[in-house]
Amino acid sequence: MHPILFELGGFSIKTYGFLIAVGFAIGLFIALREARRVGLNVDAIGDLAFYILLGAIVGSRIYYILTNLEYFTQHPLDMFKIWEGGLTFFGGFILAVILCVWMIRKHRLPVWKTLDVFAPSLAVGVFFGRLGCFSAGCCYGRACDLPWVVTFTHPLTLARSGVALHPTQLYSALGAAITFILLYSLRRRKTFDGQLALLWGLCYSCERLITEQFRGDIRGGMLTDHIEISFVIAVVIVIVSLILFPILKKRNRLAPAAENTNPAEKNQTHQ
Repeated sequence: MHPILFELGGFSIKTYGFLIAVGFAIGLFIALREARRVGLNVDAIGDLAFYILLGAIVGSRIYYILTNLEYFTQHPLDMFKIWEGGLTFFGGFILAVILCVWMIRKHRLPVWKTLDVFAPSLAVGVFFGRLGCFSAGCCYGRACDLPWVVTFTHPLTLARSGVALHPTQLYSALGAAITFILLYSLRRRKTFDGQLALLWGLCYSCERLITEQFRGDIRGGMLTDHIEISFVIAVVIVIVSLILFPILKKRNRLAPAAENTNPAEKNQTHQ
């Protein structure tokens, strides 16, 4: 709706970039606070957050470029204009996870416990990111005549101008807000490490599967004439999360039993 937050002379601050920065700052604050509460290395978590942000930006841009390769081969310099939009969430998510796991192992942090620390913050990041999308007009919805339609009119908007559209960015922001409330309220009551991370994967992917039905933007990355690659990735994350959920829960039940086993009994077992 308002791509430019403010202008000073010939310099302008984009609302999208500002909201991304706000989301990262708030998410980092929450992650550091949660890391301190559960006894993780706060400095390592701070380093990890930087690599997550870096991976998210680079990965999301690379994915967008690959799915719009014909345009970028003709306009190569536009590859670097991330302030104009063109950041695909799942591309950033995949690279961020890879870098995250690598840094976790480098700092010798517990993998699932660390991912749980970041889960609420990730929901915060998605919330502010989708508000940024709404301001820029990217990730816009299909035309509709519902009471809550939104019409973009700013000359710099990336959405279809002058057309009543589904506010899909706000649908996603609402889903992220609900996800954050759920995860943040469960963080002290979780029953196993990895529970919050898997719940985030389920919540985000289910929201994405629903919201995709109302998207009207041209995103590229089509698996078939009617199925987006992002839709398939969301389905895969749902399936993987549902598979891992009972596995990690069972592992948590077995761990205390192993810890309480008498050392002498352990030695007899290994003989």
